[in-house]
Amino acid sequence: MADEFIKGLGIFTGAGLGWVVLAGWYRTPGFESTRQLISPASPSPANADLFNLLAIGLMDTLFWFAILGPLAFWVILPAVREASDTIDDRRNAE
Repeated sequence: MADEFIKGLGIFTGAGLGWVVLAGWYRTPGFESTRQLISPASPSPANADLFNLLAIGLMDTLFWFAILGPLAFWVILPAVREASDTIDDRRNAE
């Protein structure tokens, strides 16, 4: 269980840090603004070049990876293992 926790924590911190850095570059219009990190991307995807499009896509990917990655290691995998152990115990009890 400790290895699953640290894998989830590593995914959360690594992907979260990547998202914060990219969101700071592309989603912060100014540091006086109250909508830091949540405003639309600075060069809109319609006007962005290839590098900016890749960074905006990576930013969105890192956001969802930071949400779903730890969820997989902290909730889904332990639940599947527990269900598998319960099924095996019931089969062996018969």
